Amino acid sequence: MARLELQNLSKHYGPTVAVREVTLDVGDGEFIVLLGPSGCGKTTTLRMVAGFVAPTGGRVRLGGQDITAAPPWKRNAGMVFQSYALFPHLTVAENVAFGLEMRKMSKAEIPTRVAEALRMVRLDGYAERLPRQLSGGQQQRVALARALAIRPDVLLLDEPLSNLDAKLRETVRVEIRELQRELGITTVMVTHDQEEALIMADRLVVMSEGEVRQVGTQRELYERPADRFVAGFVGRSNLLNGKVLQPGRFQTDGGLTLACPDAAPGPAVIALRPERLVLGAPAQGQANRLPGTVEFVSYLGANIDVHVRVSPADRVVVSQPNRPDTRLPAVGDGIDVGWPAEAGVLFTEGAART
Repeated sequence: MARLELQNLSKHYGPTVAVREVTLDVGDGEFIVLLGPSGCGKTTTLRMVAGFVAPTGGRVRLGGQDITAAPPWKRNAGMVFQSYALFPHLTVAENVAFGLEMRKMSKAEIPTRVAEALRMVRLDGYAERLPRQLSGGQQQRVALARALAIRPDVLLLDEPLSNLDAKLRETVRVEIRELQRELGITTVMVTHDQEEALIMADRLVVMSEGEVRQVGTQRELYERPADRFVAGFVGRSNLLNGKVLQPGRFQTDGGLTLACPDAAPGPAVIALRPERLVLGAPAQGQANRLPGTVEFVSYLGANIDVHVRVSPADRVVVSQPNRPDTRLPAVGDGIDVGWPAEAGVLFTEGAART
């Protein structure tokens, strides 16, 4: 285990900037998740840490050592790939032993280390099976055992759950998180799945277009997003374009005037979380209350999403818990939507990056 430091890390492919001056400090034993859409630079960043991609600029330090120019096999980093990258003709034990053999570990010690790694991932008794004889979740755990067998200073996970079905992902992500906590290993994971990131991370690093947009805990990013992109990518938000008329008053492009947090007059975007909006009868503290028409209803089991048109140019989604007494509105129903002024998060022109 060790502290990982990225200092102004960049990668250019000709005129294209894949990663732009990423600076990040990952504490010893911390679980960090790089989160963002496809093409945002998160996987390139991870591969620069692993040594598979040479940075154009910046430094990578692990445990206080500068490893920027070190080849992958000289970095004590274990990596789990999206495709698992298991050798189909080798047994589970042979796959797990591969990294140890490449590090010239003594043949007498390898079986003990392999058995230890397989116990960590609960695959005792599977040592002689071939990858094709395993389920997707078991193959993923073999890849994890191989990465852990070398006792790495940092564990790197490149979308490790993307090939699993939804139900299995729920189980395996908890298993990985519990194992990481038990071992206390510094871990960096890449994903585009925000739910996965919210569940597994100590801190999130949200990236877009090769840049870090915000770093923080789940609560910090959800409650205080740095800009419009983070508000829309971490969780869900109703984003209404418009302008601040005066401190505390916002006008949407559709002509609605809303109570909002204080901000200087000028172009802005207001973000409203769907679960902060309330349908139906007035409630105490609702500084905003708008009549609307139901355009779409999504039954999601635990929650019901109601899409309400509140002006010709403005529509909001309201998420309400599904309780036995919950009334399910119908398309075309007239309904009021209300929320307190402090439920909105304002991004002024300089902070409202898309």
